[in-house]
Amino acid sequence: MDSTNTNQATSEKPVVSGRLDKIFLNLSDVASFITHFFREVLVPPYEGREIIRQCYEVGVRSLPLLSLTGFITGIVFTNQSRPSLATFGATSWLPSLIAIALVRALSPLVTALIAAGRVGSNIGAELGSMRVTEQIDAMEVSATNPFKFLVVSRVLATTITIPILSLYFSLVGMLGSYLNVHQNEETSFLTFIEQFFSSITFLDINSAVIKATVFGFTIGVVGCYKGYHSSKGTEGVGRAANSAVVTSMFIIFIEELLILQIVNAIRAS
Repeated sequence: MDSTNTNQATSEKPVVSGRLDKIFLNLSDVASFITHFFREVLVPPYEGREIIRQCYEVGVRSLPLLSLTGFITGIVFTNQSRPSLATFGATSWLPSLIAIALVRALSPLVTALIAAGRVGSNIGAELGSMRVTEQIDAMEVSATNPFKFLVVSRVLATTITIPILSLYFSLVGMLGSYLNVHQNEETSFLTFIEQFFSSITFLDINSAVIKATVFGFTIGVVGCYKGYHSSKGTEGVGRAANSAVVTSMFIIFIEELLILQIVNAIRAS
């Protein structure tokens, strides 16, 4: 019995150590990838036209989905909050509550999750297919820097565009909330706007922009990393797209928690 247990323990140790080695190697590759990005983004030439095109792909093409989602979010959150406030006779606080919820939490997070599903998967699939079909290798042979053209432009586009989309989401959500409040409480638009912005501070806006910027950078880096290192044919392309979405969302939730703790500490000080 002792020899059997000893053999099982020794057989499990290589498996565990192998998994740990793989995790640390992946972390090393990601750190090297991010370092390469910052090194390339500071060195000319700059792919301005490609960055603008990617901003259009990330931003403008996401507007219909974000508009619908933001509008519905504003209506639904207002409907859900009204009964709780009505219990205390405080339905007049609805605009302030919606403002705090949208600006502080919902807008950056929901925008990032939608972008991770739409943009992250597109980036992973696009770069993965280019890697599998050896288009990236062809760019390297033709004296073109594929990392700067493909990776840097996309990461910059997501980093720039996601904060703008987050603010747009807040405005659309505010409009949906106003229509619901006006229908039920007959609140005027000027009164709603005054109450909406009276509860928002510069710290709320700055933290929301910072969160959205970090989320955008995460979506771009993860999507590009998964696609740029894709392999195993068409199966690898699908795996890269799926992994880009799942990994981005997981990291976004961790970043949301960390940034929230920092902002709360600043607000309390």
